[in-house]
Amino acid sequence: MKTAKHLSRIVISISLILSLSACKSEFEKIRTSGDPELLFQKSLDYYKQEEYQRAQLLFELIMSSYRGRQEGEELFFKYAYTFYHLENFMMANYHFKTFSQTYPLSPQREEADFMAAYAHYQLSPVFRLDQSYSLKAIDDMENFVALYPQSERVAECNRIIDDLRLKLEKKAFEEGKLYFKVQQYQSAVNTFENLLKDFPETSNDEEVRYMIFRSSFLRAENSILERRRERYEEALKVCGEFLKRYQKSNYRKELEAAQVQIQQKIKQLNDV
Repeated sequence: MKTAKHLSRIVISISLILSLSACKSEFEKIRTSGDPELLFQKSLDYYKQEEYQRAQLLFELIMSSYRGRQEGEELFFKYAYTFYHLENFMMANYHFKTFSQTYPLSPQREEADFMAAYAHYQLSPVFRLDQSYSLKAIDDMENFVALYPQSERVAECNRIIDDLRLKLEKKAFEEGKLYFKVQQYQSAVNTFENLLKDFPETSNDEEVRYMIFRSSFLRAENSILERRRERYEEALKVCGEFLKRYQKSNYRKELEAAQVQIQQKIKQLNDV
């Protein structure tokens, strides 16, 4: 019984290998045919069948033959899309932009410009990593909106921009918290303050300002004696601004107590 099953598997494996070999042989015959018309038709067939790697290889063989012809525009556009479908987003961005520059009057230019921006969006990593591609995607999306203000894709662009800005904001907030955790209080203050400048619309402003106060206070606590009074006064100012801005904050009692404590510390330093 085991022998029969083993033989059956061997037969299936050989059949599969022969089948794949035949397919490869058929593709190789097409690829090496030197017939632009055949290559053109088969490249579109492969593209339609979502065999993007094979379609891409054939597009590359015939692109020059169709340059300056109407079919060339279609080939170039689909060629750019093969990179996107194969998740090579850097090359997709490059080829969509090149298409837009090569065919500025094409009815597909708007889609190419959007896809170039969208490819950068696909390259945007999780918030903890470098956000260079997020910034590039935001620039591309903003340029698209400026160039095509009436496009139906504008709403999607704005959604993506908001999504990326939230990611950048989260990265900045987590960096500030990390500086705070490792007791680099000046860097924490700078990071949180820059966050408020870069993202004035943030819904997390109360938490950010609270962290600015805590960082300012601990910076004062850990300062050399000559700088301590000055930094307590800065922390006191931050504390007062917070209490004035957030009348019903959950942090209010904590900061009111801290305010009294800081005032006492400043008085002690003045009496020295």
